[in-house]
Amino acid sequence: MTADIYTARRQRLQSKIQHGIAIIPTAPEVARNADTHYDYRHDSHFYYLSGFAEPEAVLLILAGEQPQSILFCREKNLEREIWDGFRHGPEAARTHFGFDAAYPIAQLDEKLPELMGNQSTLFYPLGADAAWDARIIKIREAVKAKARSGIRAPHEIRDVRDLLNEMRLFKDTHELDIMRRAAHISCEAHRRAMRHTRPGQFEYEIEAEFLHEFCRHGARHPAYTSIVAAGANACTLHYVGNNARLNDGDLLLIDAGCELDSYAADITRTFPVNGRFSAAQRDVYEIVLAAQYAAIAAAHPGKHWNDPHEAALHVLVQGFIDLKLCHGSVDSVLESESYKQFYMHRTGHWLGMDVHDVGEYKTGEQWRTLQSGMTLTVEPGCYIRPSDKVPHEFWNIGIRIEDDVLITASGNEVLTQDAPKTVAEIEELMRHD
Repeated sequence: MTADIYTARRQRLQSKIQHGIAIIPTAPEVARNADTHYDYRHDSHFYYLSGFAEPEAVLLILAGEQPQSILFCREKNLEREIWDGFRHGPEAARTHFGFDAAYPIAQLDEKLPELMGNQSTLFYPLGADAAWDARIIKIREAVKAKARSGIRAPHEIRDVRDLLNEMRLFKDTHELDIMRRAAHISCEAHRRAMRHTRPGQFEYEIEAEFLHEFCRHGARHPAYTSIVAAGANACTLHYVGNNARLNDGDLLLIDAGCELDSYAADITRTFPVNGRFSAAQRDVYEIVLAAQYAAIAAAHPGKHWNDPHEAALHVLVQGFIDLKLCHGSVDSVLESESYKQFYMHRTGHWLGMDVHDVGEYKTGEQWRTLQSGMTLTVEPGCYIRPSDKVPHEFWNIGIRIEDDVLITASGNEVLTQDAPKTVAEIEELMRHD
């Protein structure tokens, strides 16, 4: 992305604020142990507005008669760069990223009271960080202390995320280009996993295939902790142990996607370790796949957020009844919610810079209407734990099928369609002749 894209986003936020000041800090560095840190990842809101990936940075946006965007960041320090790598420094950051002004981060507490003075409203991510909350309140109190000099402190504090979440919900063409690339890399990783899976391996060996494919295409990190769940582990929704052996006859559920240029892909595929579905596995799999197709068909402009979930749920419930996992009519099973023994989560979530991306799911009391530019996942599933009320051949079958979907003006685009998901496609790819 060029600086113009971030400048335009800051200007959009200024127009939404109208009058006031917004303060958006990036994420802090986090220690992993005594002398190392976790790999640094910037705050998504901060990066969305700035394109600036260094730690120890704060963005200020002033709206009104004299709009400004100001960055506070680390100073240029050649000695530290020998150890830790390149730093832009304020002057280079101002030029490269298109800010109106930039200052050393050490000057923030000194300059912020002046910049906050006579601003009617303070926009800030309330409650995101207790230390920052205390710091902002302290600075606001310092501004209030200047009242006798005719300087007013903001009389209202609002959560800036209410505005930013709505902006980020609709992806522009540049974001979609990145998301398509992230989806392509992640699809290739799922194909690689299917080709390399054999009975007797460990889950972490398959996880390693994903990391290899991500990195060789420039996506250095997964978008979230990969789930590589064999057999009964697939019935644990957020399983991340990834250390069990793959047994002949088991299914392997993999929920994994890369992060590329700060945007996430999120794909789940389920396939047999030995390359061939058993009859029971195939029966359950076809129900989940049909539910996903129904949900994707319901994901288009004018539909409500909940419509894909309802479409998937009806197909799943009918399938559960057909397999004698649930009993009664579709309506009675839906009313009693007995289906939740086998399907207990929603059918998707927003997707973007965060894998569970920002944006409201309801407007007022109504589910949100889907519109062009929104991106979401569609991920129905079925998880059958052992029970004396469940036929034995279905025990420990856990299946989820997840794709990333863009709502378009005329319908939708499945960004992750290149990851095989029909029984025929999977078995053909896994054939070991």
